Amino acid sequence: MNITVVGTGYVGLVTGTCLASMGNSVVCVDTDAQKVENLNKGILPIYEPGLDSMVLENSAADRLRFTTNVVDGVAHGEVIFIAVGTPPDEDGSADLQYVLQVANSIGQSIEEYRVVVTKSTVPVGTSEKVRQEILKVLDQRAVTVDFSIVSNPEFLKEGAAVDDFMKPDRIIIGTDDDRALEVMRSLYAPFNRNHERVISMDIPSAELTKYTANAMLATKISFMNEMANLAERLGADIEAVRLGIGADPRIGYHFIYPGCGYGGSCFPKDVQALHRTAGDVGYDARILEAVELVNQSQKEVPVQKVIEHFGNDLSGRTFALWGLSFKPDTDDMRDAPSRVVMEMLWSMGAKVQAFDPVAVDEAKRIYGDRDDLILDGDDPYAVLPGADALILVTEWKAFRAADIKRIAASLEGDAIIDGRNIFSPEAVSQAGLSYYGIGR
Repeated sequence: MNITVVGTGYVGLVTGTCLASMGNSVVCVDTDAQKVENLNKGILPIYEPGLDSMVLENSAADRLRFTTNVVDGVAHGEVIFIAVGTPPDEDGSADLQYVLQVANSIGQSIEEYRVVVTKSTVPVGTSEKVRQEILKVLDQRAVTVDFSIVSNPEFLKEGAAVDDFMKPDRIIIGTDDDRALEVMRSLYAPFNRNHERVISMDIPSAELTKYTANAMLATKISFMNEMANLAERLGADIEAVRLGIGADPRIGYHFIYPGCGYGGSCFPKDVQALHRTAGDVGYDARILEAVELVNQSQKEVPVQKVIEHFGNDLSGRTFALWGLSFKPDTDDMRDAPSRVVMEMLWSMGAKVQAFDPVAVDEAKRIYGDRDDLILDGDDPYAVLPGADALILVTEWKAFRAADIKRIAASLEGDAIIDGRNIFSPEAVSQAGLSYYGIGR
């Protein structure tokens, strides 16, 4: 098929590239001319394992190209995916201005039947707003063009987005139109050969499915962090508790790892937006509010443990930080716990020496040059000398088998704050360091 994807962020770029890899002809549209120029050269705006080689391969095969020309995109695509950002507005609701701008552009350019798909994570009712925006512009043009609206939410994990798209556990298609449903089934057929993964439903249900999935996962994380804080006060080890409850198949082991909170472009924004949506229809979603509040406070826990060890006066102290991205295998620092930790330390007069294998450039973009921040993307041990303690924030695999004795020998101080519980407390203690975990 001829496919158009509007927006080249995580969702749009992965969607377009993976669809191209199955033999479709894909045009990706973005308003950022520099980004488009870079993408046509094979330079990606994001770090996502495996994606760069796929972009190069499909571009070389002329199955994937990038443009700023939305008219060209609308003319090309039998199916047009809207995959632009929906950042949180000041009140926590999803900002739909970019989605509706795309809908307006489609209405201005559409000449024949198209399936218009909302791929961005959007509140219930957005697809209908997209439909009405296109109809409004068609009315202004005094033309009638047939089109269908589909909600096809993404379920991509940053760091594993390519695999998630190529081997989906479900494909949600929300539509009230049999013709559009058949088009979407045909498009996703190559991803659906092993067993039936398509789940079709009405549009509002599809829109709510995405928010509910992310809110459920965020709830598991915040609940486990709540239990970790309780375990700490009761003298229990949350890691033993985790194994005990994870053995129950009704609970399972996924998303029950205690830590210093979740971040990224999805969970914080989507929980907030769903909470706002509930309020808009007169429902007080108290669990969603609690999930958000627990997560916000959990990001402060590593610094609370620093204070527990060193006292309230941190002026003149230096802390090594391992991990800047909100999770491993991405350079995304949106709502990352590392940002809360660093900013709290800076506000108390401390300096930070941080290592991350891929997010250093992103940290430089966010914070610029600062006298109280040293960044290293090559060697985690290089940020240890002169540091009073090591604070681990992101659970990169390279940290799991870290040389604790080398850490102890390199640190100026004598403490490890393990924000992801990946170190052995016994090994840290045997190396002569004080260990502070989450719920241990």
